[in-house]
Amino acid sequence: MAEVKQTVVEGVDALTLNGKSDADTVETATDAQAQETAGDEATTNADDVVDPWNVASSNDAGVDYDKLIKRFGSSKIDDELIARFEKITGKPAHHFLRRGLFFSHRDLHTILTLREQGKPFYLYTGRGPSSGSLHIGHLVPFIMTKWLQETFDVPLIIQLTDDEKTLWKDLKIEEAIKLARENAKDIVAMGFDVNKTFIFNNLEFMGKCPAMYQNIIRIQKCVTFNQVKGIFGFGDSDIIGKIGFPAAQAAPALSSTFPFIFGNKKVHCLIPCAIDQDPYFRMTRDVAPRLGFPKCALLHSSFFPALQGAKTKMSASEQNSAVFLTDTPKQVKNKINKYAFSGGRVTVEEHRKLGGIPDIDVAYQLLKFFLEDDAKLEEVRVAYSKGEMLTGEIKKLAIETVTPIVEQHQAARKLITDEVLDKYFELRPLKYGS
Repeated sequence: MAEVKQTVVEGVDALTLNGKSDADTVETATDAQAQETAGDEATTNADDVVDPWNVASSNDAGVDYDKLIKRFGSSKIDDELIARFEKITGKPAHHFLRRGLFFSHRDLHTILTLREQGKPFYLYTGRGPSSGSLHIGHLVPFIMTKWLQETFDVPLIIQLTDDEKTLWKDLKIEEAIKLARENAKDIVAMGFDVNKTFIFNNLEFMGKCPAMYQNIIRIQKCVTFNQVKGIFGFGDSDIIGKIGFPAAQAAPALSSTFPFIFGNKKVHCLIPCAIDQDPYFRMTRDVAPRLGFPKCALLHSSFFPALQGAKTKMSASEQNSAVFLTDTPKQVKNKINKYAFSGGRVTVEEHRKLGGIPDIDVAYQLLKFFLEDDAKLEEVRVAYSKGEMLTGEIKKLAIETVTPIVEQHQAARKLITDEVLDKYFELRPLKYGS
């Protein structure tokens, strides 16, 4: 294992936050070891490739999430944790949790304990703007984040990494900034409370808030080039901007990045995200205590499948793999009917005899994410598995479920003017809590 340097930055004593128990020390070592091996494991596992830029599986059912939990060193969200969640919040768990769509976590128990004690925390999530419109898979972390914000009544930080997309794609800075604003309109259209939500894009925010860049530098001083190579798989031919970027995604997990919201308080952070983003935050969790901050907690989602099947995730760069929020009802219908991978059998006779396979059926997966009625979903699963429901019928139900979501979003987005959007981007205190 590569050496992990302990760094003291600008007079901040390393590892002094609330003391440090043996369990914390072991956890830090686990995080560090996991991050150092993640890059190698992501490329050597014959079945699954999972990193912040690539997701691929050889299995029609998609990534083996139990194996991924072991590889990444995270913890599974089990019935006991969900029960504790419901007890503390006094609300039923979101169907994303009940159905295992958010399946893994780091330190969610810590966040629940903070809630019990009446202590603050904030939410942080983000989006890398690579296209002018989000697709329905992009809604998933934001749906969960909105529910968490409403359930806990906490502030929310949303980062748009337009700098990342400029570095990784053939995008000019001006185009990346434009895409960030367009994506922000899609996000705001979901109904986030402007009084509790701050949105920023990296390429413009750093010039307005020196604390952001200062924290980036603090983080970069704590992470060696060898560590970054081990975490992200960077090579000698990668541009230096890529090597330095992870600190920019890590910085919002330190509350001092936003002095206009948190002042000088060291506030815990909960990050809902897809599990392919975990390498960034394993690095962050290793660094944070050395800078005098609590480790960020994480809530991991599974991948939203491409229409062609769960072997890869839905992508904005593949027009026919995704249902976009700008698609017309006709386009939604045509895409699902034409491209959605079926778990049905070759012939109707065979399907009636053997039944379909919901786990690999994309129409069923769409229902699993967006059909909120648990009883109805189970009815569909059983009927399809027994061959009582045909592929055309389950696709029809998926179309009927997804189309209103897209239409409602389009109607809401029309109301998001530049003036409305600017309010979310304004540097200001946020109102939250009692």
